[in-house]
Amino acid sequence: MIRLRGQMICMTAAEAAAVAAHIAVHTSLTRAEPGCLTFEVTPTDDPLIWEVMEAFRDRAAFDAHQARTRDSDWFTATRGILRDFRIEDIGD
Repeated sequence: MIRLRGQMICMTAAEAAAVAAHIAVHTSLTRAEPGCLTFEVTPTDDPLIWEVMEAFRDRAAFDAHQARTRDSDWFTATRGILRDFRIEDIGD
């Protein structure tokens, strides 16, 4: 299993608005991907910070998610937002 945890850290209200505007579709598309076990992007008490937790069955599913994301409206809208992520490969 591959698990990604961390935060998206917006520098402006406009960046936070871009996350809010695109997160529902991005979440729906991601959860429908083969190998997606969990996917959550949730606001925190700080309106500029979003918690991210996702897990994929294996490296291939995670890599496919990354490839799809790079070609999405989500990526276009949020590419400049700071991401502080940790990726863990949790063996069987």
